[in-house]
Amino acid sequence: MSPSPAAAHCLVRSYLHHGATFICLFFCLPAATCKKYMAKLRTTVSAQSRFLSTYDGAETLCLEDIYTENVLEVWADAGMAGPPQKSPATLGLEELLSTPGHLSEDADTVLVVGEAGSGKSTLLQRLHFLWAAGRDFQEFLFVFPFSCRQLQCVAKPLSVRMLLFEHCCWPDVDQQDIFQFLLDHPDRVLLTFDGFDEFKFRFSDRERHCSPTDPTSVQTLLFNLLQGNLLKNARKVVTSRPAAVSAFLRKYIRTEFILKGFSEKGIELYLRKRHREPGVADRLIRLLQATSALHGLCHLPVFSWMVSKCHQELLLQEGGSPKTTTDMYLLILQHFLLHAVPPDSACHILGPSLLLGRLPTLLRLGRLALWGLGMCCYVFSAQQLQAAQISPDDISLGFLVRAKGVMPESMAPLEFLHITFQCFFAAFYLTLSADVPPALLRHLFNCGRPGNSLMARFLPMLCIQGSRGKDGSLAALLQKTEPHNLQITAAFLAGLLSWEHWGLLAECQASEKALLQRQACARWCLARSLRKHFHSIPPAAPGEAKSMHAMPRFIWLLRSLYEMQDERLARKAVRGLNVGHLKLTFCSMGPTECAALAFVLRHLRRPVALQLDYNSVGDIGVEQLLPCLGVCKALYLRDNNISDRGICKLIEHALHCEPLQKLALGNNHITAAGAQVLAEGLRGNTSLQFLGFWGNRVGDEGAQALAEALSDHQSLRWLSLVGNNIGSVGAQALALMLAKNIMLEELWLSNNCITYLGAEALLQALERNDTILEVCNVSVLRDGVGMEMWLKNEKAAPAFPETASAFTGQGYCIRLSVVLNGAYKG
Repeated sequence: MSPSPAAAHCLVRSYLHHGATFICLFFCLPAATCKKYMAKLRTTVSAQSRFLSTYDGAETLCLEDIYTENVLEVWADAGMAGPPQKSPATLGLEELLSTPGHLSEDADTVLVVGEAGSGKSTLLQRLHFLWAAGRDFQEFLFVFPFSCRQLQCVAKPLSVRMLLFEHCCWPDVDQQDIFQFLLDHPDRVLLTFDGFDEFKFRFSDRERHCSPTDPTSVQTLLFNLLQGNLLKNARKVVTSRPAAVSAFLRKYIRTEFILKGFSEKGIELYLRKRHREPGVADRLIRLLQATSALHGLCHLPVFSWMVSKCHQELLLQEGGSPKTTTDMYLLILQHFLLHAVPPDSACHILGPSLLLGRLPTLLRLGRLALWGLGMCCYVFSAQQLQAAQISPDDISLGFLVRAKGVMPESMAPLEFLHITFQCFFAAFYLTLSADVPPALLRHLFNCGRPGNSLMARFLPMLCIQGSRGKDGSLAALLQKTEPHNLQITAAFLAGLLSWEHWGLLAECQASEKALLQRQACARWCLARSLRKHFHSIPPAAPGEAKSMHAMPRFIWLLRSLYEMQDERLARKAVRGLNVGHLKLTFCSMGPTECAALAFVLRHLRRPVALQLDYNSVGDIGVEQLLPCLGVCKALYLRDNNISDRGICKLIEHALHCEPLQKLALGNNHITAAGAQVLAEGLRGNTSLQFLGFWGNRVGDEGAQALAEALSDHQSLRWLSLVGNNIGSVGAQALALMLAKNIMLEELWLSNNCITYLGAEALLQALERNDTILEVCNVSVLRDGVGMEMWLKNEKAAPAFPETASAFTGQGYCIRLSVVLNGAYKG
């Protein structure tokens, strides 16, 4: 029986589903039809998201049991003026769509960027699961998940209707009515697109498409959805690697988030969830804490998974553990090979013989990987696998797994475990295949487009003849590979060609001469690229130090150099770096990048100011930076999620380095315990002149420790303790310090909890101090009234209006800001 007209026009209806109440709007849509489709969509999304397949597909884990929160932050505004007053808050997934827009309030797309392996896909899977289970994101009646990797394989034109119904969830009945409801109420629809960086085309608005029923190319359809020309006001979440996001795309982004991977606690939590056997997780955690390089790698979830997968090999190792990315991938490569060897085989240990036994398979996989990178193909059909001569035995090793999001079938397409594995196998092929001439590797380091890349400009004479030949040639494949994938491949190649792995690979190479030639070519390219990069830095302005703002290419070159682990090459590479200030802000610098930076910078001949603000250094990254602290005259680590543990490591080394004059640690997570460690370090320091400590949580206890240490400090001239929850007890301790310290010139204390008593103590201290120039923006509280005072030299200015007349005409400088009932009066 068909529903009555009254039911068809019902405005609001509630029903219980999965233990939660949902409100469904039925405008000209039968209630039963809507309810049935929503139930089917929830069931479909739940089935896709309830279980988390490991990268290798070898086991299926309940998402609820294994999911571990990553560090998610709103992408900071690089153009923000002045020091921020508050560090970026780490957000929960539930805040992803409720955070106010900061790029464009009119846009309806949220962008989540993160490095390869940082957990973007898992984050979206968690979102889908929470919605399907009725636990969150219930403002949306319909959630449609899409994989850009899968969409790229779609050749035929699509309409919005075809995209939603054919590629996500097909309604059993009344398709037109349901689609019309979606068009009428787009604000109740959420679409997610995972892996935007895996599209081979560039975002543009050249083709406007506004018809939801007319088919067009997948590229045009996606672009017009993100721009709002289709399904305007439907919310979209897009994930991507940072390098693939253009300024043009950001015009249509409401809010941009950065996914920074696991925190230190997150790494530990993940390992405990993965290894519930007694003692295993504890042993792994102790191993990581003892080997900071490996610990640094694990902030990316893909490496935590590798450590979990190879835990037996790692725990049995003696005399060393993986240090570089290449080390870790070689270890897991051997892990897979080892587990494919029959139990009664004599080849049951890690080493060259293990690789040599399956070398033909590895080279076939490598050729497929390289072809896929060049063709922007990451999912391989049965026909493509057959053309690449990939046998069932090759597949059985486990490096190729069923493509995610594809329903089980006998001829289901396959993909590599992860995009980084595809890059690794491509590098393995370029390193060991007899078909690769050494000179071809120069194309690997040509990461721009033909004609405008750095390598194209300074290596024109080295271009390989026929490089612009047929599409299947190796040179053509390298030229067409997406830059972010080419850079990962190049770093792996540098690592494979390092002396560290020479013994492992030499036995797999028929010609040792060819291996030496490839190594020499890679070394030359790296050194030359870095020197050219340094020479391109503009000259310094008169009277100023030469400054270099590092670009992503520079970070990649450092990573490649670090993978090669060649001290001599690093020393030679920085010989021409003559800058006074090296700025690497907003560069996604994590612990691994810090290790690479320190590996190179420690060979500098002149001190440099190193600015690493707004990155993901963390406590583990601080440990990686220690080798280069001796060449730092200034170190900026603002907004880097550093806690007391990181400060302890930093202070233990940094304050003993004579060149260090400036230290900026603003907007981190440092408490009184960290401040006390800093205070102890300051007691024996005679070089530090500027200390930025705003936006932490040192409180009165931390302020007291710092005040005691600075009472007779002989070099510090500038100190900021803004926003540190300091009250009058801490202010009184600082006042005692001001009465004794004859070097300090400026002290910043705004955004604290200082009351009248603390302000009065500071005022009295300033009357006895002839050296202090300013006590800036001291926020005080009296009788419920907030006041802000700016005390400047000659003698202390009065703190409150009723005493100002007593000082009239005596040359004092005072600025009072009073907040009454929330209104600002200056």
